[in-house]
Amino acid sequence: MQRISLAALGIVVGGLALPLALAQQSSTTITPQAKELHAKSIVVDTHDDTTQRLLDPKFDLSARHSDGSVDIPRMREGGLDAIFFSIWIPGTVTGQPAVDRAMAQIEAVRRTVAANPKDLVLCTTADQIRAAKGSGKICALMGVEGGHMMNNSLETLDKFYSLGVRYMTLTHTVNTDWADSANDKAAHDGLTPFGKQVIGEMNKLGMMVDISHVADKTFYDVLATSKAPVIASHSSCRAICTAGRNMTDQMIKDLAAHGGVIQINYHIGFLSQEFADAMKAHPEYGKEIEAEAKKRCGANEACELIEADNVTREYVAAEKLPRVEWTKIIEHIDHAVKLVGADHVGLGSDFDGADMPYGMDDVSKLPEITNVLLAKGYSPADVQKILGGNTLRLMQDVENTAKKLGGKS
Repeated sequence: MQRISLAALGIVVGGLALPLALAQQSSTTITPQAKELHAKSIVVDTHDDTTQRLLDPKFDLSARHSDGSVDIPRMREGGLDAIFFSIWIPGTVTGQPAVDRAMAQIEAVRRTVAANPKDLVLCTTADQIRAAKGSGKICALMGVEGGHMMNNSLETLDKFYSLGVRYMTLTHTVNTDWADSANDKAAHDGLTPFGKQVIGEMNKLGMMVDISHVADKTFYDVLATSKAPVIASHSSCRAICTAGRNMTDQMIKDLAAHGGVIQINYHIGFLSQEFADAMKAHPEYGKEIEAEAKKRCGANEACELIEADNVTREYVAAEKLPRVEWTKIIEHIDHAVKLVGADHVGLGSDFDGADMPYGMDDVSKLPEITNVLLAKGYSPADVQKILGGNTLRLMQDVENTAKKLGGKS
């Protein structure tokens, strides 16, 4: 498979060619203006799978690591102020085992925060994130990635909330008993009556409803049901890459009309149509990459998630798969902003859980986004909204809705 030739083509961003010189500059030199703006902004990432690493008692988040994408030194270097640790269990694990494993991950996040009091603080509200920024600490938040982990129990959902979870992705890659997934055959025509009860309970609690991973019909049922704005914690634009997990232009417009935010995902399979097409043309590659990652990692799921990225890059180096540059993230941001304005777009990386594009290898690279957005002519105020301001506004709206409903927020 032939690589993308940046020298010949330039890098396409938002439908316009970003000059190669600018792309090269952005990967080596952050302007003083971008550094200043990034430092004073509240930078929020709404989806990271680093939680899987926290389960390993030998893993130290406070140390700089040569593998993976997230640790405290690199979060500091990248100016990240708030991170949503994903509580993730495969959708094939259900019942009480899923609940138990979710609780173990929640405890791992809380334990990690307690072990790093100089750097981390557990946050559950927008105001707490703002306060942490003022005190120089990084906010750790949590989102449950898959409604199967509540085991059809609103009591379990309430327990998640009490332990600090502030969003729940309704499905993962398979349907739950009450909601259809984007990656499974429809079984419920969207949300079931109980699924609508779940949305109502989340509204009352002040927990964000996350529609990443859900089927299109589920998305529209959520919009018709939720009294609060909803979030797509890690989704990109289907007009650029036709992955079913991405959002259509109309969905992005309808999400925004409801006050929601699309948080752009960095996974190369959702950023690049060329990459997605190559994987579709060679389904054996996905199986081979997964098998090799398992071979290298054994039963260590966190290792598998990270090693799969490394194996994918080996396939790129061998020119079996196309190389995807990090500026594809900018292309998706730009596309969404042109649809709905800068008030409804944010960042949801999927670090430590997906294949990252070249140049956005880890969280330390986040200032590159600020640098290029400014170079493209985005106003400082709009850049700050995309970096995290929109997420804070959404959180505040969800909290205010809960208060109106007599809930806990």
